[in-house]
Amino acid sequence: MSARSLNIRRSAAHSLMGGAALAILTFACFRLRVNPTTAALLFLIIIVLASLAGDIIPAIAVAIIAYLCLDYYFTAPLFQVAMSETLDIVAPIAFISTALVITRLTAKVRNSFNEIEELKNQLRLAIDTIPGLVWSALPDGSAEFLNRRWLEFTGLSIEEGLDWSRRVDVHPEDRERLTEAWNRAIANGDPMEIEARLRSVSGDYRWLLIRAVPLRDESGKIIKWYGMSTDIEDRRRAEEQLRRSQAELSHVSRITTMGEIAASIAHEVNQPLAAIAANAGACLRWLSGDRPNLDEARAAASGIMRDATRAGDVIARIRGFLRKTDAEKKPLDINLAIREVIALVAKEIFENGVSLHMHLADDLPQVSGDRVQLQQVILNLAMNAIESMTGIAHRKRELIISTHWGGAGQVVVSVRDCGAGFDPQTGDMIFDAFYTTKPQGLGLGLAISRSIVESHGGKLWAEANDGNGAVFHFTLPELE
Repeated sequence: MSARSLNIRRSAAHSLMGGAALAILTFACFRLRVNPTTAALLFLIIIVLASLAGDIIPAIAVAIIAYLCLDYYFTAPLFQVAMSETLDIVAPIAFISTALVITRLTAKVRNSFNEIEELKNQLRLAIDTIPGLVWSALPDGSAEFLNRRWLEFTGLSIEEGLDWSRRVDVHPEDRERLTEAWNRAIANGDPMEIEARLRSVSGDYRWLLIRAVPLRDESGKIIKWYGMSTDIEDRRRAEEQLRRSQAELSHVSRITTMGEIAASIAHEVNQPLAAIAANAGACLRWLSGDRPNLDEARAAASGIMRDATRAGDVIARIRGFLRKTDAEKKPLDINLAIREVIALVAKEIFENGVSLHMHLADDLPQVSGDRVQLQQVILNLAMNAIESMTGIAHRKRELIISTHWGGAGQVVVSVRDCGAGFDPQTGDMIFDAFYTTKPQGLGLGLAISRSIVESHGGKLWAEANDGNGAVFHFTLPELE
């Protein structure tokens, strides 16, 4: 059936119902001898009710029928239509005007309602289409609305989803942390942003970035929470792969750097080995005589043990530096880490005629960091400083390593040289991967160093030294 046929049938039905209502009302009023004014008011009510359907034709028809009934049965002369009284003139104008006004207002209201419904449907479609899990909650934190993607991700029905405190499966390692963050946001009225793992419809836990902000009224009272959870599982995996790749590259860089200072390592190991050989020879001489000197032999044996321990410490320090392991942040004394690195490059410093000055601040707070990674940063900066001064002949070669408390919870480490320095116009490029000014350089040391420092929550930057050379600074947050 066409829309036009439906409209015609609807108009006819409204006209018949309005006519029937007028017939009943006319009969009752005529039997009760209701006066014409009262009858006109009662007819007006029927016209208003008929006009609320919003159909102009049935409303006008009912208005005309009401006027005819009023003129025929209630105004003189009775039982004939004659506009002989004032009510006969006022009534049709009032009836038809009322029908037109009410019908028009009803149509506008209906159109507005339809437009609102259309906007609601469009908004719902937009919210369901957003590439994220959109939700809203009441001020007490209970769920109020969940979009289609949220329901599809969790596999819950809308009824189950609204009971999210019991139905949503959070990873056991994240449940307490997420609950505390949500309760704290509700209590303080602060926005929330947290990463946590939720079980998806497939049964796997996936990382989500969960954000929530409060909506407040004019008085500042929270009336609703709006939130969106974004699936970041792929991003987390990419970050993990990047971290592994960085660890691989960092390991290669450490091996390369240790290769550059192999002579220093050999020298440092050779000293205790030579001492061991000397003490062993002395021990044999004290024992091979006619009257063995046990005290001297015992002292030589103690020296052998002491020097063997010293050589073992050197090897252990080198192996620890070259070990391929994941980053493990622990409380760290940065001054001690610097001294251990300097022990590795002591021969390089001596052979290149560099004067080393260390100004390490006392009572520095510990930092949280991976010892091997941070020592790699210090070693890279120290070796770069030494190499930058190899061609300097007309001034003193000085390497200054210092630490100090920088305030704002930051420990500052500085490595200063008086070498060739760098071009201020290309100063930012020295931290780019594969950018190097050394003929045999890979251009990875400073890029890796900056990456390591930033992964520890710090910052690495370079400045021109006062006079000649450059100074590299990096910061590390103190241990909380």
